[in-house]
Formats: sequence, C-alpha cells, structure tokens
Amino acid sequence: MARRKNTGPRADLAAFDQAGARVFDNPLVTEVSDSYLEYAFSVIHSRALPDARDGLKPVHRRILYSMHEAGHRPDRAHVKSARVVGDVMGRYHPHGDTAIYDAMVRLAQDFSLNVPLIDGHGNFGSPDDGPAAARYTEARMSHEAMLLVGELGEDTVDVEPNYDGSLTQPTVLPAAFPNLLVNGASGIAVGMATNMIPHNLAEVVSAARWLINHPDADLDKLMEFVPGPDLPTGGVLLGLDEVRRAYETGRGVVRMRGRVEIGPLEGSRGRQAITVVELPYGVGAEKVIAAITNEVNKTKRLTGIADVKDLTDRENGTRLVVECKVGVNPQALLADLYRLTPLEQSFGVNNLVLVDGQPQTLGLKALLEVFLRHRYDVVTRRSAYRRRKRQERLHLVDGLLIALLDIDKVVRLIRGSDDAQAAKDGLMRQFKLSDIQASYILDTPLRRLTKFDRIELEAEQEQLRKEIAQLSTILDDEKVLRKVVSDELAAVVKKFGTERRTTLVDGDLKEVLAASAPAGPLEVADDPCQVILSATGLVARTAAESEEASEGRRRSGRVKHDAVRALVHSTARGRVLLVTSAGRAFKIDVLPLPVLPEQAGTVSLRGGMSAAELVPLEPGESVVGLAPVGPTGEGSPGLALGTRQGVVKVCAPDWPVRSDEFEVIGLREGDEVVGATWLTDGAETLAFVSSEASLLRFPASAVRPQGTKGGGMAGINLPAGVRVVFFGAVREDDPAHGEPMVVTSTGATVKVTPFGAYPAKGRATGGVRAQRFLKGETDLVVAWVGPRPVGATATGDPVELPPADPRRDGSGFAVMLGPTVVGHQIERD
Repeated sequence: MARRKNTGPRADLAAFDQAGARVFDNPLVTEVSDSYLEYAFSVIHSRALPDARDGLKPVHRRILYSMHEAGHRPDRAHVKSARVVGDVMGRYHPHGDTAIYDAMVRLAQDFSLNVPLIDGHGNFGSPDDGPAAARYTEARMSHEAMLLVGELGEDTVDVEPNYDGSLTQPTVLPAAFPNLLVNGASGIAVGMATNMIPHNLAEVVSAARWLINHPDADLDKLMEFVPGPDLPTGGVLLGLDEVRRAYETGRGVVRMRGRVEIGPLEGSRGRQAITVVELPYGVGAEKVIAAITNEVNKTKRLTGIADVKDLTDRENGTRLVVECKVGVNPQALLADLYRLTPLEQSFGVNNLVLVDGQPQTLGLKALLEVFLRHRYDVVTRRSAYRRRKRQERLHLVDGLLIALLDIDKVVRLIRGSDDAQAAKDGLMRQFKLSDIQASYILDTPLRRLTKFDRIELEAEQEQLRKEIAQLSTILDDEKVLRKVVSDELAAVVKKFGTERRTTLVDGDLKEVLAASAPAGPLEVADDPCQVILSATGLVARTAAESEEASEGRRRSGRVKHDAVRALVHSTARGRVLLVTSAGRAFKIDVLPLPVLPEQAGTVSLRGGMSAAELVPLEPGESVVGLAPVGPTGEGSPGLALGTRQGVVKVCAPDWPVRSDEFEVIGLREGDEVVGATWLTDGAETLAFVSSEASLLRFPASAVRPQGTKGGGMAGINLPAGVRVVFFGAVREDDPAHGEPMVVTSTGATVKVTPFGAYPAKGRATGGVRAQRFLKGETDLVVAWVGPRPVGATATGDPVELPPADPRRDGSGFAVMLGPTVVGHQIERD
C-alpha cells in the first residue's frame, strides 16, 4: 500500500493552490461572526418563532402538512405516532425524531392548547409527566386542524422546495381561524424569545369580525370582545390593567391563580379543606404538592396543613385537596399557598412573531390585522382559482352543447376522418371550437351525448355562470371579500366555539392582590363562643372573643338572636354534638361553622349553615338539639331528650371517644325525638306539651341518667292518637333571662301564658290543659316553652305574638301563626 501523505490544513491549502483554485484569507473573527449570524437567522426564521399568519412554527406546519398529505384526517383511523414522525423527518423536517415528536405531542394536549390540532390516542402526557413513546401512541388530525389545511389544494399559499428539493411544502397554511392568538406559542431563538398566551376562539373571532367592519377600532373597543386571555386549564387571572398593557405593546406580565373551593372535608363531619379544582396554566398537581411538601418540611414557612391528597381523575377533573389543621383559618392558609407555591404563577407575555420573515413584537390589534390580511389574500387566491377552474369547465360544457346541437353531423365528420388529428381539425373548422373543446369532444363517450345529458349540461352551464359571477364579485368588490371572510369566521365559531374557562379580575394587579389578602391570623384563638341552632334548622356560631372583649360588648350593648331553638357554650376550636330526631348524635368541629354576620348590633341567623350540610341526615330526619363536647360540658347531668310517644331520657355525657356518630337513645318503632336540651346542673324543669294541649312539668332530677344505649322512661301519659308537640328544659331561677312563657297555637289562634301558671305534677302523669280549643280546633300545631318567646317564618322573618294571657286554660287569640316556628330571643352572655 502507498503511504498517505500529510493531509493537514497546510497540505490541503497547497493542493488547492496547485489546482489553481482561489484561496480566501478570512480573519477568524469575521468567519465566526458570519457563521453565527447565519445560524441565528436559521434558528429565528426556520425553527423557533411562529408565523403571525397561521401561528405555527415550521415543525408544526410540516407535521400538519405531512399528515394532511398522508391522509391522516379526522374521518380516518388513528395511526402510530412513530409513523407520522418518520414521514415528517424523511420528507420535510430533517431534524431529530425526539424534537418532532415533542412538537407533535403539544398539538394534541388539551391542557396546552385551547383548540388541539391533533386527535391523540394514548398517553400524551400531563402538566407533570411526559408522554409515552411514539411507538405506543396513535394520532390523526383533529377537525379544527382541517381548518388550517383545508384550502391547500386551491393555490391559496406559496410553496417552496423541501430540504432536498424532491418535494414542495407550503410556506404558510391558509388558517381559517386566528390560531396564534387562540392557542398561543412559545419558542427560544438566538437573542430573542416568544411567549404568547392562549385566548378564547369565540372572543378572538368576534374582535376580528369587528375589525373587518371597523378598521379604525381602538384597543379599548377590541378588549370589549377580548377582555383577557382564556387558559385551557381555567383558573383566575388577576389585574386586567397589566393585560391591557400587554395587548397594547406586545409585552407584559399577567398573574394567574388556581381556582379553589373552601368547605368541609368530605367524610370528616365539618373539618375544613381547600380543594383546588383548576390549576394555573402549565402547572401540574404534582408540582404543587412538591412545593407544599418542601415548604412544610424544609423551609417551615408553610404551617397549618394536616395532609395533601391528589384526587384528580378523568371523571371529576382536577381535585387537589389540602386538609387544614384544626383551628386554622383556611382563608389565611390559602393566602400562604398562593404566596409560596405554584398555585399562583406569573406569565410573561412576549408577542414576538415573524411578519414577512422579520421578527416583530405585536399587540392585539396588529396581530388581528396580520391575520386578516392573510385571510384576505387566501380568499382572493382561492376565489381566483375557483373562478379559473369553473371558467375552464364552462368552456368545455359550451363545446359539448355546440356538438349536441348537430350531433349527427359531428358523428359523420368523425367517421369520415382519416385519423384523430383530422377529426379534431374538422371539428375546430366546421363548429368554430377551440383545440381544448375539440379534444374533449373526441374523448367523450357517445353514450353521454344523449338528450338527458344535454339537459344536465345546460343546468351545469347555468350553475357555472352563476358561480363565476359570484366569484367575480368577490374578486372585484373589497366589501364582498370582507363579508366572505367575516361569515367564514362566524361559521368556525358556530361549530367550534366554547365558553370562557378563565375568570378575569379587573383592576391594577397590586390593588387586586392587596384586596384579596384575607384579614386575620392563620391560627384561630381558642376563645369562647356560642353555637346556635335556629328554629328553622340553621347552625352557626358567634365570633370567638376574649373575656375582655366579651366584657366590653356587655357594657356597650347586647347582641340579640331571633328564633333560637338551642344554644351551647363552646370554644372556636372545640367540638359540639348535633342531636337528630332519629336519636343519633354527630360530633362536629365549631371552627367551620359560619360566624353570624352582625349589622347594627343585631345578628341575623340567616347566615347559618343548614344542618344537612354538616351531617348525613336521612329523609325526614332533622336536628333537634345541641350538646357540648369536652370541658365546656363538665358538671352537667347530661342531655335531656323527649320523644313523640312521651318517653323522657337524660343521657349521661359519656360520649364515645373514637366515634363521631352514635345513638343517644334507643327509640321504639315509629317514635322520634322532638326535643333535646342540654342540662347545665340538673336544677331545670322538664316540660312536655301534647297535641291535645296538655302541659306536664316535673323536675329534671326525677329522671335518672342513663347511658347512650338506654331507651329512657315514661315521661307523659298520652291518650290514643295524641302525640308530643314539644319537649324542653326550663330554668325558673334565672331572672336575668326573664320569666319563662308557654306559647301554643292551633294555626288559627295563638296563646301566650306564664309558665308559672302551670302546676307541677309527677312524671308519667297526664298534665294540665294549656289552651281551650274553639269550635273547629282539634290539635296544636306549634308549642314552645322558654324565656323571651319569638315567632318566625320558615325563612326567618319575624311573626308577632299576642300579649301574655294569665289564664292557663283560656282560648287563644286570632293570630295566623300557621306553619311557622317559635323559638326564644336570647342575649349574649
């Protein structure tokens, strides 16, 4: 073998010299600079920045064009993604398959695009995880993608050679909707980048249609149609002043928040939880959980969280549950979550796009104008193409009709000709036909030249002339062209438009953030409060306050509550017992209960929460009483209960520790609890009122306390068909709350009598008459015993009661109490 000579740079240079080639001596700095500029231009123009017309980067455009050419349309079956990637790479985009597949995946993600352009089948990823490999997923074009490529075959856009010159590809897609604004875009070039946020299709099209008819419209008018971005993941967008700045200049920063729901944790009997149902754009649940875990365990800046669970699924969507610790203000905790985790994110808007091949930063109006100019050009070229095709067809139809007028002569001429060329020349000479018409007649089968085909040809001729006239109008009249573009955009929205997902919060960003910051500490002090059950079944609590604050309120005035059925003392971070008519008891936390709103010294019970929202009640079951849990109930003999069948029980306050639901009385079949009252020291008087207007009172000490399983003992003797209307406990040694009164009503008449007018009798007796029935009256519908009685409707509106009548067996006053309720009016201690 011959020895190889020196092949270094000097040898190559010498070889060039000996061959007579010119050698350029270029400084290294200039060579590197020129090469880098070429590379930068290639990245900017051919890879990283989207075109302002169709909103696509070259790789996305080539993917859609390749799928369109290969027939992977919405009405066809899905094909392997790897097949699509291979076609794109081999025909149009000579880059890595990973880059092509990543671009393809984004077009299929409904959490990345408002209008996905690829219909993906399989795992195309999530905000937290990447997609499956291309060999596992399948894809085809979406219906919306067909709007981008549907007019390619009509000379609507320019084409260019592919990378090796073997094929052609479009320089831009026709794009029947403003894809750039609707789906957004992102890309990093050399020395520049783009980051465009998605918008709602219907809103963007509305703005574009307004701009078609009002080219001088200002930004404020366009923002009436496009008030702000609309993210595919929903959420809340804060500070529209910054949004307007981005729309005006093409640059800005918008703040996004996840959408949350605050309420009782499911299955926890009222424990508070923050449930995230929508996340900021580009943020996944796992990212939020990781941030929370880091802030709780490492930095220690986030406190008050008991647990975090990701319950997201396809059926219910996003559900990230943050469980609050007992005593934590969920609003304050939410503010910390927004501040310390990706639940609140910023999006830097940078509308850098290619316009005529040059990078430009455009605002909202400029982006719409570029798109509309593109659509005007597409529709013009499409109309010209369609008119040309119809004119060519009309020319052929005209020739056929001429031949049909004298078909016999045409046939004789063709039969008498020596060859096809002679026949064509004869047709052109005798019938004044063009070369194209004569050739078409010769190629037409004789079976088509019948009477019926002539009728069809005449109809086709008329239709072609009409269509040519319409297309000519589009090409000749700019107003008609604009109307066609507007109508086509309206048709797109009618078929593919969706409702807005993202909520917009107007105003300056700093002011909005300041206004949304919750007042109050994260940890709620365990101060005394009162839990109240209204006569209409609402549960609430008073605001927790210290002893000093409570004393100050007593000095300044008293807060009144109307139509209260039961009240117990507790603490803000304590627990209470809800007792139901079925003899069941539920432990609930006090903190989640709504705090009664105060206005002008009066607290409205309408701010309470329905008991059905706190505990799982059966049909027909209701909450009839309250009892404390823990130290606030010490020293009491227990909970006094009375049933519809006249049974009385004092349940000792030995509540199960490990159970939040248990029975407090064993009821007979068909019986139910009508009243449950907490006894403070056992010095109370128990009272029954029956439907026949009998009242029985006896001391609570006459009832021996029993455990939760006990069934009670005889309380009042009832004749057949009579039921208990009221049961409760009354204190007669408490002058601060006033003298107890008895309220009875038949629905037509109402009677109010001092409780002291009724003599005490022994337990298990029949009682004394509380109201004499008038003619037509048979039963009591309402009865109540306690201090400061008040009446209220089912909606909480007050009902005026008659003045007190000292006669215990007198008849009632004609006051239409009807189906209303009675409770007591108390003053806060």
